[in-house]
Amino acid sequence: MAALLELRHITKRYDAPGEQQVSVLQDIDLTVEEGEFVAILGPSGSGKSTLLRIIAGLVRASSGEVRYRGQPIKDTNPGVSMVFQSFALFPWLTVLENVELGLRYKPLSEEEKRQRALDVIDMIGLDGFEGAYPRELSGGMRQRVGLGRALVMEPDILLMDEPFSALDVLTAENLRRDLLELWLERKIPTKSIIMVTHGIEEAVYMADRAVVLSRDPATVIADIHIGLPHWRERKEEAFTRLVDRIYSILTHSREAHQKTLITASGAQRRYVVLPPVQAGALTGFLELLDDLEIKSDLYKLADEIMFDLDELLPIVEAAQLLGFATVSQGDISLTEVGKRFAAANVLERKEIFRAQLHERLPIFERIRWVLESKRNRRMPREFFLEVIRKNVGTEEAESQLDTIIDWARYSELFAYDESTKVLYLEDDDEAAHA
Repeated sequence: MAALLELRHITKRYDAPGEQQVSVLQDIDLTVEEGEFVAILGPSGSGKSTLLRIIAGLVRASSGEVRYRGQPIKDTNPGVSMVFQSFALFPWLTVLENVELGLRYKPLSEEEKRQRALDVIDMIGLDGFEGAYPRELSGGMRQRVGLGRALVMEPDILLMDEPFSALDVLTAENLRRDLLELWLERKIPTKSIIMVTHGIEEAVYMADRAVVLSRDPATVIADIHIGLPHWRERKEEAFTRLVDRIYSILTHSREAHQKTLITASGAQRRYVVLPPVQAGALTGFLELLDDLEIKSDLYKLADEIMFDLDELLPIVEAAQLLGFATVSQGDISLTEVGKRFAAANVLERKEIFRAQLHERLPIFERIRWVLESKRNRRMPREFFLEVIRKNVGTEEAESQLDTIIDWARYSELFAYDESTKVLYLEDDDEAAHA
């Protein structure tokens, strides 16, 4: 097969005033051939959507090269069209006019554009709604219009950025099957599809390959050939085995990244990136694992509690990061300290949580030291925000500090006054933690 698309050493960095450059993508290599349906997976914030926009030519890479049919792409990629997560329709245009918009710069007569748009509308199941406006349509119908606008251009490569995530479960499943039918039965001229998704099961159900990204920065950590015949049954052993494998890859890659940060040599211990998880959610998850009393399959557990990848993985990361749980071969189980935590009363849990923060996350020890060194035992939020910005960049700093404050409040390590935006030690804090 001929290579339709090649990514060679793609790196993307962002500059921020007064900060070092922050790398989002690092040395990404990827080849997509004709006839392939490729799913791109990774944790939230791993740069999946940025990579898709670089392929489309909407964002320029800091270094590296995008090649389409062997030719380097310097501007908008002429061989692709894109379906967005948020529908991206013009509310003042009808369904027909929104679809026709994809043909604005095509060298076709108005009559040819109109006929091609009508044919696509019929193909995606919206015949009879040509004159309707987006406000009159359901979410699933609006996404069909977005799909139609992309397909009317007859692209070689269809790019889809989490196209089903804004839809309810039944609507999303219906649209997945319809798109897959169009693709498998060659009812569309598209030669390859690249889909960004946070759903592991969705990737295994639809795609031929699953490309898995890490984060901070994103690199390709796995490129998995799926190889199951369509149509695929989610309950079959081969299907669940593949889902388990990808879950295992994602959880282990994050754990390895955190360990590297924790054990990095040097005079100062480096900042450990915290998953955006509230202490209450983590506590509930650990209680659930304790109730199960055995190793739990992450894929089956996610299905039972109706969590997708972006919801479950941060909680799993937090449990691993604090030493409460371990993951092996796609199964998660409590550690001894995790079992003690789950079985403890409220006050004992706070003590265990506080001890794990001190032992494993240097930022908490540093913040407390700063507060103790102040005569009034108070310090503005902005001071710590600036420290965190230097480690993770402006975009993620606010979320990181929110997580730090939440975990510290739960463990009573220090307190926070939302009205004054001040972190502080309470009057009896010194005696309680001496």
